[in-house]
Amino acid sequence: QASGDGPALADPAALRQLARLPGTETELKALQELLGPRKSRLFLGAEATETNLKHSDLSGLSVLFLATHGLVAGEIGVGEPGLVFTPPRAASLADDGLLTASEVASLHLGAHWVILSACNTASGDGSEGAPGLSGLARAFFFAGAESLLASHWPVRDDVAAVLTVRLFQLMRDNPGLSRAEALQRAEREIRDDPRKDVVLQSWAHPSAWAPFSLIGDGIR
Repeated sequence: QASGDGPALADPAALRQLARLPGTETELKALQELLGPRKSRLFLGAEATETNLKHSDLSGLSVLFLATHGLVAGEIGVGEPGLVFTPPRAASLADDGLLTASEVASLHLGAHWVILSACNTASGDGSEGAPGLSGLARAFFFAGAESLLASHWPVRDDVAAVLTVRLFQLMRDNPGLSRAEALQRAEREIRDDPRKDVVLQSWAHPSAWAPFSLIGDGIR
């Protein structure tokens, strides 16, 4: 879908057909409870729009946490990677429900840490032979992020909701831990967790615990 001579827009109807991610609400609410409602602001459902993000003051954030679908370039006909937000009734240049890498790069972030709890957020920008991290990851650094947690392949909704919250619990309870050390511990706990030992669901498999990488400053 295109708008005149402008860039291709995502189709809101196609975005609505994507699988629901019930773990994301659990994940975000658990994180807000951990950090404290006075220190965090949560956008869910109808409030989780591209418009609301773009109109928010992001310059003073410590952490920007986005839990949603991550799409690689070309996945729904848009030639660059992006993050899915609650789709509008009709697509416009301001809001088509997909925050693309080029739109991310135009944001003004002050976040020390951006958490992308979504699939394939460390993918390339969609150009031929593009290296990893050249899409959304690079765009968030252009926007001002200090460090980034991004994924190299599809993320399991049930695992992400446990791993990311545990990451922040570890940092709260162990102030001396670096971001990298906390991620390592959280991933090791997921790997050793016996609750999902059925072969095809096992959390011990790297596909479950190892998609996330810390990019940028791994200290604090």
